[in-house]
Amino acid sequence: MPSSPEIAVPRRRLVLPGKLRSRTARAGTAETVALVLLALLVLAALAGPLLSPYRAIIPSGAAYLPPLSPGHLLGTDNLGLDIGTRVLAGTRISLFAAVVVTGVAALAGLAIGTLAGIAGGVLDAVLMRITDLFLALPATIVAMAVAAGLGPGLRSSMIGIAVVWWPLYARLVRGEVRRVAGSLHVEAARISGTRGPRLVVRHVLPSVLPTVAVTASLDIGGVIGTVAALSFVGLGTPAPAPELGLMAAAGLQYMVNSWWIPVVPGAVVGLLSLLFNYAGDGLRSVLRAKGA
Repeated sequence: MPSSPEIAVPRRRLVLPGKLRSRTARAGTAETVALVLLALLVLAALAGPLLSPYRAIIPSGAAYLPPLSPGHLLGTDNLGLDIGTRVLAGTRISLFAAVVVTGVAALAGLAIGTLAGIAGGVLDAVLMRITDLFLALPATIVAMAVAAGLGPGLRSSMIGIAVVWWPLYARLVRGEVRRVAGSLHVEAARISGTRGPRLVVRHVLPSVLPTVAVTASLDIGGVIGTVAALSFVGLGTPAPAPELGLMAAAGLQYMVNSWWIPVVPGAVVGLLSLLFNYAGDGLRSVLRAKGA
């Protein structure tokens, strides 16, 4: 005799949630550790002037001191500059640039994607073809070209990255807006008389913003790496500014005998990118659990 629905349903309820809880617990532990480490690193960067007795662009001791030297936890570079102090200052610069670029790109993409998704028709087609054009271009090369055209500097590299970063959000938001606009609660709002910007702000955007927030949190790590890459090739903040990519590039010639000079700032860039990716995954898990 086949099993009755009353028997099959309870067995499914007993098995699946346990698997989901164990997976969530394992993922949540890694994400929590990453979030704590990220918070500590950000706080250390912000409090850098209070934590370090040295200046980022003023020599503070003998050159080429290795890590764990007295008074210099991460050593000194070829000019006698304290690497720990410069890394904290460079982390502040990278965080500022990444947050601003990601915020500008997300807002621009949100506006364009929402307009395209709501308007539809010719306007949607035109905006999406422009977006596709930017997506078809090699992003890194375009960012380098814009930064080079504007002149080396942090502002130029930020503008160059923002120019190639917004289309990702525009495409994402447009798809989400089209999906949400056809949902039952939006249709109910239309039937009740809600129209225009009020409908978008009150019933469409609240369902789209969580996706944008998760994407932005994941993108910050990528922007940090891109800012460092532009500085590495000489298109970012000029020397002697304590920018992580610039520090890694300037220290390459000392790699054999003083490996810590290029490795420490490069490792910090990788660590920041990794921690922000974990933090973004954690935010996505929280929002999914809340939505469920």
